[in-house]
Amino acid sequence: MSPVKTRYFIFLSYKGTSYHGWQLQPNAVTVQEILNEAMSRVLEEEIKATGAGRTDTGVHASVFCAHFESEASDIDTRKNLVFKLNRYLPKDISISGIRRVQPDAHARFSALSRTYKYYISKVKDPFREESAWFVHGNLDIDLMNQACAILMEQNDFTSFSKLHSDNKTNICKIYSALWEEELNGLIFTIKADRFLRDMVRAITGTMIEIGNGKMGLGEFREIIIARDRCRAGKSAPAKALFLAGIEYPDEIFI
Repeated sequence: MSPVKTRYFIFLSYKGTSYHGWQLQPNAVTVQEILNEAMSRVLEEEIKATGAGRTDTGVHASVFCAHFESEASDIDTRKNLVFKLNRYLPKDISISGIRRVQPDAHARFSALSRTYKYYISKVKDPFREESAWFVHGNLDIDLMNQACAILMEQNDFTSFSKLHSDNKTNICKIYSALWEEELNGLIFTIKADRFLRDMVRAITGTMIEIGNGKMGLGEFREIIIARDRCRAGKSAPAKALFLAGIEYPDEIFI
């Protein structure tokens, strides 16, 4: 008879520069692989974590969540477990907390929303080389925010989805999208119920063309309606994209 296991959510952050994304892959180092190994070693049982979603190679997560099951029923009350995991994990992965959840809670499917941030640098900055995209020249942030308003009117984002992906549907609900200025740069923040593969990077790359005057708002609307990835702009580099938030219903936590 198999032992009864308890389900937990583990919250972490990671710098994606050295990893081929979250998802386990043959012949490639991923965050999921490193985390499974660390938890299995520290908890002295085989642990297989399921993530809130995929992140592409080089993409970062300031907030990420995964669920796993353990024979131990008191993991979330062990004050030193997070400390032990962080000591074992490499410096570019950090655990912030572990919480017990309902048996059917799922890191991916229980999520209400996800928030991504994309960082643009207006100056060449060696200290942001791995975390921001240097875009030369002035960008019209007002036009880019008008494009955000157009984006939020739509729900089919095939034009911003990775070609030949296995999505069952390309329908998404965008709750908010906004460009803001920061010192020597811009931040694009977008929140939705779900995202398609490459979606945020494709949207960002296309909006940059609006900001530098290479694309009009009318063309942007037509691109979305066309549902054709070949019509949209090039995807922005992965290195400046961060998964910045995941929202869950309170009732799944114990």
